[in-house]
Amino acid sequence: MSDPELYKQFKGHKDAITSVHFSPCKQKVVSSSLDQTIMLWNFASDAKAYRYTGHTDAVLDVQFSRTGHLVASASRDRTVRLWVADMKGESSELKAHQAAVRSVQFSPDNQHLATGSDDKSVKVWAVQRTKFVQSLTEHTNWVRSVRWSPDGRLLASTGDDRTVKIWDQSSGSAIHTFTQPKGFGHQVDFHPSGACVGVASSCGKVQIYDIRAMKLQQLYTAHEGPVSSLNFHPSGNYLISGSQDSKIKIYDLLQARPIYTLSGHQNQVTAVSFSPKGDYFSTGGQDCQILVWKTKFDSEEVTGEKKTKVMQEKVVQEVANLRLGVE
Repeated sequence: MSDPELYKQFKGHKDAITSVHFSPCKQKVVSSSLDQTIMLWNFASDAKAYRYTGHTDAVLDVQFSRTGHLVASASRDRTVRLWVADMKGESSELKAHQAAVRSVQFSPDNQHLATGSDDKSVKVWAVQRTKFVQSLTEHTNWVRSVRWSPDGRLLASTGDDRTVKIWDQSSGSAIHTFTQPKGFGHQVDFHPSGACVGVASSCGKVQIYDIRAMKLQQLYTAHEGPVSSLNFHPSGNYLISGSQDSKIKIYDLLQARPIYTLSGHQNQVTAVSFSPKGDYFSTGGQDCQILVWKTKFDSEEVTGEKKTKVMQEKVVQEVANLRLGVE
């Protein structure tokens, strides 16, 4: 196992970063910022970054489509924009919500978008026709994050009502609600197996809930400030989190313990994301910077696709047996 290593540093935003996400082809990272723009960064050192403008207030989340051709952004201006991920960055606008839109993500089949808003709702949209499909309305306060399950059948959302809700997308009803004992969820993410969700909490903890047994599976109290962001490694063996304490933490989920604490940002870490293969991860901060790191500690798993597949299958079997890890 090798230690993570800083690979690239991107500067160009004029205010805090709110989200970072890798293109499926790995060579690009997209970022959103309080400066009302999103930026597309290329790994090739001589390639120019593209700045996309159109939102009239802070951009709070940004995600590539599963093919990498489109980018979706969510803004405090109450809209979602769909951008063509090229030089021109042409976009179409969805008047999505009655209040700030904090979260957006494409479904695994690329056919739908899910959005979460301060109007307390989660909404689903058809991508091709940019048409409203349904509204999920059981939250009683701001929705800060919404994410699809790997099979596209479920949605997970969290927010200021201190709940984590698991929704059946076809029926539009919440099939389970986890109540956060302390603090609220800043971000939620599905484990690659679909068997559990991770939550970045304002109380400085990272919770992992088993959505089959409907119970708290693991609890990490690794940060000294609110946890802003988290993301599972594609293998399912690791998790990354970023916090307002300016630290980045990486956890080994099978051993149920933090294995790395990384410093690189001068202030709060506001966004974290693994690349699709897991060989890189990116972090964004209040310092307006995006850092790209080489993962390296997972090098044994990314040497061959066959081995990675075996590892993933192993984790799918093991994830239900993850012991309750309380630091």
